[in-house]
Amino acid sequence: MKSAMDFEVQVIESSFVTPSEPAPRKELWLSSLDLWLANQGHTPTIYLYSSSKDAAAADHFFDVARLKEAMARALVAFYPLAGRLGVNDADGRMEISCNGEGALFVVAQADDLTADDVKKFKPSPELRRLFVPLVEPSSIMLAVQVTFLKCGGVALGTALHHIAVDALSAFHFFQTWSAFSKHGDHATVELPCHDRTRLCARSPPTVHPDALLTFYPKHAFSDPLALGPLAIQVLTISKDQIASLKLLCGGGTTSTFCAVSALMWQCTCIARQLPPNSQARLAFPADLRRRMRPPLQSHYFGNAVFRLCVTGVAWDIATEKLGSVAGRIRGAIDRMDDELVRSAIDYFEMDEKDNRPPRGTLPLTDLHISSWLGRPQYDADFGWGKPELMSLAENHRGGFVFLMNNDDGAGSGGVRLLMCMEAVNIKELVRLLYAKL
Repeated sequence: MKSAMDFEVQVIESSFVTPSEPAPRKELWLSSLDLWLANQGHTPTIYLYSSSKDAAAADHFFDVARLKEAMARALVAFYPLAGRLGVNDADGRMEISCNGEGALFVVAQADDLTADDVKKFKPSPELRRLFVPLVEPSSIMLAVQVTFLKCGGVALGTALHHIAVDALSAFHFFQTWSAFSKHGDHATVELPCHDRTRLCARSPPTVHPDALLTFYPKHAFSDPLALGPLAIQVLTISKDQIASLKLLCGGGTTSTFCAVSALMWQCTCIARQLPPNSQARLAFPADLRRRMRPPLQSHYFGNAVFRLCVTGVAWDIATEKLGSVAGRIRGAIDRMDDELVRSAIDYFEMDEKDNRPPRGTLPLTDLHISSWLGRPQYDADFGWGKPELMSLAENHRGGFVFLMNNDDGAGSGGVRLLMCMEAVNIKELVRLLYAKL
């Protein structure tokens, strides 16, 4: 079977889309949580659409002029995405210059690729090369690429700078853009909140002594060559398997995230054959919007996440009941209160920033799980139906796992796991995961 590296796409046009109405022109202050994610660069995602579901709707399928007009309207409210990353002259702090220069919009053609081909590709640098626009200069906040496929379908690749938004804010923008495309003047949209001063550090910054035991400031990356080649694996856990997994975890109020993360952590510790007395560590981003007092606005636009951390003796994680492992994760989430949030903000404000892109892989004792579960991942109907697939276009760092909704339009539900792990252990890890389901 051919891989993504065996194909090419042809760029037809490249332009910038600017707000359709005058938008605020100012320098947007960035919180310490924004700056903490500056070196992550642009997050690459892909939405896959088919034109075969409704022949009538296929007329002018993914009309470029309509998409650009809708984006221009959305950028009026989401004006930071039409700006550029800059640096404040007075203090050297990074900021977004809301100057209305626009978002990059690329149109491309893939004469040899069908939607079925794209579905078979795993997240990879090659997949990103095909469908996600190369962002130059890197100060551009938003770039999209509409690629027309041989079958008549469309791959919509997106790149959003992580310094500007977290996943929830990104999905809010795509919901709004697609709503303007589908409904025009009748679109119902919720305006974003751009007041990032709610996440200012305290004066003076103060970190609670217990806070560093709960949130995870920095990943320690290893030399990627030390652990050997990496492998990408995409797994699916069905809705029924999720229900059974929750029962294994004690049922009740066990969340899908806690249940799946507990399973993944336990199986990873076993597959990696960690020394029994070593400290295993699980880290995951957590949303703080509802944890602050008073709560942050639900449509706060920016980064409102930081990593929580759970540690345990590897033997214990590998052998105790799955419900106990899930309880450890739930406990870390429950300890996330206003003081912990404030301590994290203050810590990152005091911390010296390293703006180099993260390189390498996590040590075998560490696992990082990011979750988009429950997010409006598939709410991007531009007028021609919801996407058949929405996914990261690339996951290249060892030890990182993404949990995503598995909604293929057929109501299958369940969870998709995108894993980048050391190749020597991934086969046994997959076997263990399915053996426990």
